[in-house]
Amino acid sequence: MEKPTISSNGKKLIDFLDEKMHDGNFTNDDLVQFIESVGGYLGLKTIPDYAKENNLSYNGVKKFREIKTILNVKFVIDNF
Repeated sequence: MEKPTISSNGKKLIDFLDEKMHDGNFTNDDLVQFIESVGGYLGLKTIPDYAKENNLSYNGVKKFREIKTILNVKFVIDNF
């Protein structure tokens, strides 16, 4: 699996999050809200949810959409 290319701003965001986590500045609820916000920006959906919402088969989604695995769960990113 190839490593994704991270922009300089992406690196800054990751470094900021790492620093704040190390300092104990975020709660679990903060992190869940962050994940939900980012998921919204990405249009992140599981393959079955995406298939159902777009009247497609599971295999059709896998064949015609880019799939990303995040935390061992396969997702479709649809933020066009």
